Amino acid sequence: MQKLVSFILILFWCHAAHATNGNVPEGGRSSAMAGASVALSDFWSLQNNQAGLAFYNHLAAGAYVENRFLVKELSLKSLGMVLPTSSGVFGLKMSYFGYALYNESKIGLAYARQLSKKIAVGVQLDYLHLAFGDNYGKKGALTFELGVLAKVNDHLSLGAHIYNPINAKIADYGDERIPASIRLGAAYAFDDKLLLTAEVEKDTEFDAVAKLGIEYRIVSAVYVRGGLATNPGLYSFGFGLNLKNLTIDFSSSIHQVLGYSPQVSIIYQFK
Repeated sequence: MQKLVSFILILFWCHAAHATNGNVPEGGRSSAMAGASVALSDFWSLQNNQAGLAFYNHLAAGAYVENRFLVKELSLKSLGMVLPTSSGVFGLKMSYFGYALYNESKIGLAYARQLSKKIAVGVQLDYLHLAFGDNYGKKGALTFELGVLAKVNDHLSLGAHIYNPINAKIADYGDERIPASIRLGAAYAFDDKLLLTAEVEKDTEFDAVAKLGIEYRIVSAVYVRGGLATNPGLYSFGFGLNLKNLTIDFSSSIHQVLGYSPQVSIIYQFK
């Protein structure tokens, strides 16, 4: 019975997250804005669009946790580190989804560089690992992802990201492959307080997803955020605290059928 329940939970998650081993956005800021983050430049560009790292000039480490649908077996945990150098910005991230009977993990090594003051590119090499408990087996695959970010002016940024363009094979049986996905989006800052983000995501197995997010800075250290997405319908909200070298972002998304998925991320910038 436990195995059957586990299998059903995984099916639910795959439908809601749009793919096993998919490129799910990470970070409390992104999650609060329904994942509309391809045109943003922050620490979690490590996952969301590596090109954004090129504009991030802090040595920093971070952690992210998501409890999807309040089911501990569907939790996602991620750790990352960003290292700016004179030759570009390097990043390392590790994530783990699931539990003993079924889990997915990802290790990514990223590099980003500005081609000019307004345009940056990024690439990440990924090792993906899928494991079933009780000796059902495990599989690994290598793939990569690419991103570009353009700061058109002081207000408008445009981003594009492609994940797993080679459709890496995860199993010989049925020629099972990890879906490829592409994301296109924009971010518009009206001033230093109000930011709007929007993007469209399409992968090789599901219909296109539209995402919209908003961020408002109440005071210098406090942000409130909200967002919505389609296919499936999802709403999100959250807030962030910038405490000198420490940033803490809280968020939650609400699936129209499966319920709440709380998230939290912490980023520490070293002096």
